[in-house]
Amino acid sequence: MTTQQPTIIYTLTDEAPRLATASFLPIIRTFAAPAGINVAESDISVAARVLGEFPEYLKEDQRAPNTLAELGKKTLQPDANIIKLPNISASVSQLKAAIAELQEKGYALPDYPDQPKDDKEKDIKARYSKCTGSAVNPVLREGNSDRRAPKAVKEYARKNPHSMAEWSQASRSHVSHMHAGDFYHGEKSMTLDRAREVKMELITKSGKTIVLKPKVALLDREVIDSMFMSKKALLEFYEKEIEDARKTGVMFSLHVKATMMKVSHPIVFGHCVRIFYKDAFAKHAKTFEELGVNVNNGMVDLYSKIETLPQSQRDEIKRDLHACHEHRPELAMVDSAKGITNFHSPNDIIVDASMPAMIRNGGKMWDANGRLKDVKAVMPESTFARIYQEIINFCKWHGAF
Repeated sequence: MTTQQPTIIYTLTDEAPRLATASFLPIIRTFAAPAGINVAESDISVAARVLGEFPEYLKEDQRAPNTLAELGKKTLQPDANIIKLPNISASVSQLKAAIAELQEKGYALPDYPDQPKDDKEKDIKARYSKCTGSAVNPVLREGNSDRRAPKAVKEYARKNPHSMAEWSQASRSHVSHMHAGDFYHGEKSMTLDRAREVKMELITKSGKTIVLKPKVALLDREVIDSMFMSKKALLEFYEKEIEDARKTGVMFSLHVKATMMKVSHPIVFGHCVRIFYKDAFAKHAKTFEELGVNVNNGMVDLYSKIETLPQSQRDEIKRDLHACHEHRPELAMVDSAKGITNFHSPNDIIVDASMPAMIRNGGKMWDANGRLKDVKAVMPESTFARIYQEIINFCKWHGAF
């Protein structure tokens, strides 16, 4: 039997959960203290994780421990008790904002390299990448992770359900997905007959071999899986669906999972943006390349990068982007009041949040004027896309849930 004082680790995160901590944490401590339980804090906010990755760039009194790595080790211990608050699944643009804010406060962090030029910059980008997306969840959900909602929360949800708009059988809303060339159709897997080490390689069209990982240790009976998506098939799919939405008069919306699939899905997102605005991207390709525009991070990246240009050049680019809308379908909005479209940032349209919202709204999303309209929900991945289409089919025939 342990003689150590039992401890609960309470994680500090960002935004609303951080504000709620001011009232919630004292309550936990009040209940825990009579039982002799210590409640310790562990800062896993985006800023804290960034500082923890770059101690050699900071002064001694500025350095922060790598708390996420420490918590990862603790989850494997039987006496670990961690309260994980909701945390930001940071996009690259959010990460850059956090870096800039820390730099302004005197932390000599390196800039985020969009396009690393050497091994040093590649290392910096790799370390920053550990702070993007759903970096926390895979670590803290190791072990006995209990995600059940307390009874009081369930009862409140039953008494105060989300509003559910009515569904019409005449609704033209639907899901569109790839039928070939996506990850599902390019997947291969095998179960190993013995323990071994493998090397991950990418063989390009020209026959060049790029080593992705030189050595990976695998166990006996472990499953190894690989998959790919065809860029050619993806671009053809986007062209077809954008034109179909224009002809049929429904809004166009894109739904991905860029926070968890933080390597592949921002690329999938970026290709859609470039296809939608292809005339403007073709005309200003040289300027965008010089500025380092990367719409894998959304249109917000483009608009922030062109701010450095002269006013006349900025206005010309914005006019050309706007002109693309003349022969494109309406774009679904994330925030009509602020003019934020579906293409603003990949983490604005996380499929497992954006699609339930669309289904609760009777299969509709908001247009630029703040009105609800039928929509084409584009999900290149055929795996989860078909689930949402079945839900839509059900609601059309049986009404809202």
